[in-house]
Amino acid sequence: MVLKIGLPKGSLQESTFNIFKKAGFVINASSRSYYPSVDDEELAITLVRAQEMARYVAEGILDAGLTGEDWVIESGEEVKIIDRLVYGKQGLRPVKWVLAVPEDSKIRSVKDLKGKRIATELVNTVKKYLAKNKVKAKVEFSWGATEAKPPYLADAIVELTETGSSLRANKLRIVETVLESTTAMIANKTALKDEWKKEKIETVMMLLKGALNAEEKVGLKLNIEEKKLKSVLGILPALKTPTLSSLLGSGKEKWVAIEVIIDEKKVRELVPKLKQRGAEGIVEYPLNKVIY
Repeated sequence: MVLKIGLPKGSLQESTFNIFKKAGFVINASSRSYYPSVDDEELAITLVRAQEMARYVAEGILDAGLTGEDWVIESGEEVKIIDRLVYGKQGLRPVKWVLAVPEDSKIRSVKDLKGKRIATELVNTVKKYLAKNKVKAKVEFSWGATEAKPPYLADAIVELTETGSSLRANKLRIVETVLESTTAMIANKTALKDEWKKEKIETVMMLLKGALNAEEKVGLKLNIEEKKLKSVLGILPALKTPTLSSLLGSGKEKWVAIEVIIDEKKVRELVPKLKQRGAEGIVEYPLNKVIY
């Protein structure tokens, strides 16, 4: 049996392949191929534009797929969101669709858009956003280079951003956030009634989440005299209680080995403090997966 799964073609492709690799799936694709190979005979991968993924999954052409939750909402298709994976093109954070205008624009809120022209790829979502705020404005589909359209081709835009750098480079000011989105695993409702496919989707999702959980964490090992253990444990953060084990043949003084998983960004400040408290043999190592 084979699970037909869609992966996003385009800006998310490289980061998605990297996460799959960390999860244990090696994907090989040529620059022109839409059907990459993977070292799992139970998976058949198709590369699809994120904007189209929900339609193909809803129609059963694909059993499941990874796409932005924003495009699921925009499509209006009936699919099941299995779970969310917080990653994007440039980092492990949600992305935002923001309302942006030229820096010198008089538009300060959505209420100021009455009678204005808005360019965006997210047409249906923006129309609902305007209706919710009781604002009538013209919403036009943008085929690309949306940031370049104000002030002559549009009064405002609703555009996707991770860092806001592209908007700033085009002298645009963010007014409001219209929608926040993360990558989501979606599935066809009929496919989920098949127990094998349901279990395979959940297994792939578990491994992907484990790979993402490990992205900003590292393992840390160290040795400490038992009498100094309390002072070290007091500053040592961990996902759960640290793993402790006695060191054999450590002489008159008893020594203990400690192993923890912690946020990588904390290591730089933590290691000197551990050393000051008598820790020795400190080893930091990378992680592939962390399954909670």
